[in-house]
Amino acid sequence: AGSDQSVQAFVDWAEAQVLSHAVRGTRVEALQGGRPELGTTLDRAEKFLNLVALLAALLSAVAVALAARGFAASHLDDCAMLRVLGLPQRTIAGAYSFEFVLVGLLASAAGVALGFAVHYGFVVLLTGLVDSSLPAPGIWPVLFGMGMGLTLLLAFGLPPVLQLAQVPPLRVIRRDVGGLKPASLTVLGVGLLGFAALLMAASSDVKLGLIAVGGFAVATVLFATLSWLAVKLLRAVVNDATAPTALVLATRQIAARPAFAVVQVSSLAVGLLALVLLVLLRTDLVASWRAATPPDAPNRFVINVMPEQGAAFTQALKRADVARFDWFPMIRGRLVAVNGQAVNPDDFSDERARRLVDREFNLSHSATLPEQNITVAGRWQANEPGAISMEEGIAQTLNLVLGDRLTFDVGGMQVQSKITSLRKVDWGSLRANFFAMYPVDQLTGVPATYMSAFKAPATPGFDAALVRQFPNITSVDMTATIGQIQRVLDQVIGAVEFLFAFTLAAGLVVLFAAVTATREERAREFAIMRAVGAQARL
Repeated sequence: AGSDQSVQAFVDWAEAQVLSHAVRGTRVEALQGGRPELGTTLDRAEKFLNLVALLAALLSAVAVALAARGFAASHLDDCAMLRVLGLPQRTIAGAYSFEFVLVGLLASAAGVALGFAVHYGFVVLLTGLVDSSLPAPGIWPVLFGMGMGLTLLLAFGLPPVLQLAQVPPLRVIRRDVGGLKPASLTVLGVGLLGFAALLMAASSDVKLGLIAVGGFAVATVLFATLSWLAVKLLRAVVNDATAPTALVLATRQIAARPAFAVVQVSSLAVGLLALVLLVLLRTDLVASWRAATPPDAPNRFVINVMPEQGAAFTQALKRADVARFDWFPMIRGRLVAVNGQAVNPDDFSDERARRLVDREFNLSHSATLPEQNITVAGRWQANEPGAISMEEGIAQTLNLVLGDRLTFDVGGMQVQSKITSLRKVDWGSLRANFFAMYPVDQLTGVPATYMSAFKAPATPGFDAALVRQFPNITSVDMTATIGQIQRVLDQVIGAVEFLFAFTLAAGLVVLFAAVTATREERAREFAIMRAVGAQARL
């Protein structure tokens, strides 16, 4: 246990020890590099949590900007009176800035404390996923949380507050002067740069951070443009003489402050976009996890079935009401040459590539492409002689491309094949998968056995009866592994749902802030309208 850097340093040291001492049959496995289905699940969870952090930062920025504007708008009259009494602008700016920063520090401290409490909630939700005790939280999360809060405050909250020092004393007798102005391009640019840096820091993923920053920047510009066009169109379309009175008054109110209308609509749109994106991603992620281990997922893997036992074995499965099962030949072969050049582990610097070349492959053949495989390059053509299809991951590891000619040593016989397709394999499907497959049975006269994967029936004694009938087979019960995967999925889903609820609550707060941003101004306008005789219904 420890920081990511400490764990990675230990992994690097252990791998170096294995390589330097040439320990055959030994390798270092991390959590992500162990079982593919668990690694895929945790990788998706990590990316989702990074995206949740990005969306939370985005929603927080919108909320801070709206709250700061509301705070500044409510203190305009106070600042005007202070200016009348002779208080310097610098003193006013310093006082309000100090108050705002102090409140921001208190809010950040409260957020950090809540984060520590939520951290222990995650520990409870993920009980059993990690056997060892987790290390005590360090000071870095506290500093990062406080820094994030202050960055949001300075980038989006402070500019409206600093405008309070510029309120003219004339506002005491003329309330139509000294209102808040839209931020300058310089202030806006600094705020956006600070926000972009915040998103990059929150994401822990440069690529994801760039996509999020670019995507929401484009969305913000688009929403602002559409809002501005809508305001212009509304002013042009609404006729004061023929349109309903309520519509005319609403149009005049919007047109009187077009910049603030654009900001409010854009903020509301960005907040809704973030919430909708979060809901859709959460739904899709949970659905994909639920589908990762379907009810009919195989829980038995049987190997070492002799070719002459094939018919009797499949009949035994059918008699036991096993309607769906995988059935593939397994042929052991070692890669000895690529394009006529001999290969050995020392030709590769990648530790996984060395390991793959140093052992035998499980080769197989099938006239049809397995359903959990997708061709990503070339084409799978049944019964194509001399062709072989490679899994894209191992092809990348071994620097193989379409058209390369591979030579396998199969039981002392040299078999040459040409790569005609690359496949993407769903390793989390729990079905039979192979790195190398032939689209035609061309390995005749070589030692071969068969393997099968299926969901065992609930019939008591099924496994014992199968082993008695075929004593040479090896049956691997995957029930415990599938149960572990399901438990991990349930725990990760619970953690994701827990964090989703927090982010959703933050989004609702943003929407509330956007809707009530101009509440005081509207209340004052409504009071004036009632004073001049307007009815409450209007």
